Amino acid sequence: MQPMETLSTVATLRARVRAWKQAGERVAVVPTMGALHAGHLSLVHAARQQADRVIVTVFVNPIQFDNADDLATYPRTLEADSRLLSDAGVDVLYAPTAAQMYPPGFATRITVSGVSEGLCGGMRPGHFDGVATVVCKLLMQTLADRAFFGEKDFQQVQVIRRMVTDLDLPVEIISCPTLREADGLALSSRNRRLDASMRQAAVALPRALEACARAIAGGAEVVPALAKVAQDLTAAGFERVEYVELRAEADLQPLTALPPGTSARLLAAAWLDGVRLIDGMPVPPAA
Repeated sequence: MQPMETLSTVATLRARVRAWKQAGERVAVVPTMGALHAGHLSLVHAARQQADRVIVTVFVNPIQFDNADDLATYPRTLEADSRLLSDAGVDVLYAPTAAQMYPPGFATRITVSGVSEGLCGGMRPGHFDGVATVVCKLLMQTLADRAFFGEKDFQQVQVIRRMVTDLDLPVEIISCPTLREADGLALSSRNRRLDASMRQAAVALPRALEACARAIAGGAEVVPALAKVAQDLTAAGFERVEYVELRAEADLQPLTALPPGTSARLLAAAWLDGVRLIDGMPVPPAA
C-alpha cells in the first residue's frame, strides 16, 4: 500500500484521479468537514470495500453555516485527521482552501427544493443550498464513481440524492447506517463540545427516539408519540427542541400516521448546553 497523499488543488487531484481511471480503477469519495471520528472511518471502510481508490475530503464549508459563531467554533483537527486517514488506508486526503473552493467572483448556488424544506432546512435558512453547492463541486472535482454519506444527516443524504438525480451526475450515492456509542448516542463531531454531565444527558435523544419508533410501529398515534419525545428531552435537560417529526423516507413528506408498507424515519434536532444535536431512526413498517 502506497503512503497517503495530501492534495489541496483541483489540478493535482484531477491528475491523480485521471491516472487511476486510465488504469481502470474505481474511485470512491467520502466528503467530510473534518474533526473525524469512528463514524467517518466506518464510511471509509465501506468505501474501501467497494472501490479501488478512496479519497476523503476535509473542508469546513463556510456557505452552509447560518451562524457565524457555529462556523468559528467548529473543530478543525486536520493533522489528527490526516493520521487517522493514513492508518485507514486512504489514498488521497483532499483538503482545499476556501479560496480554492470559492475563488473571487464565485457566484453560483445550487438549490434543491422539496426534500430540503422543513426540518434542518426550515431551521437553518440557506444551509442546504450550501451543502448542495459544495457537494456538487466535490463530486465534480474528484470525479468519483461512488460517494459515501452517513444516515445521521438523513435529510442531507436525500438532498444530495435528489441533486445527483436531477443534474445527471455520474456518481452513485451510498448511505451508511448511523454509528453509535455503546449507550446509543450517534457519533458526531459536535459531541466533543459537551462536558461530562451534558454528555450523559445527551443519551436521552436516541433513547426517546427509539421508544417512539417502537410505539409508532406498534400502532401508537403519531402526534402524541412525537410530543412525548419532546417532553422527555426537556425533562432530561435539553433547553430547546427544534423539531421531532415522522417523515416518509423516499421524499421526506410529513406523516401523521404510518400507512402499511411505508418506510418512515423519525428525525429530531435539539439543543443541549448550547450544542445542536441531531438524530434519526428508521421506523419499521406497520403490520
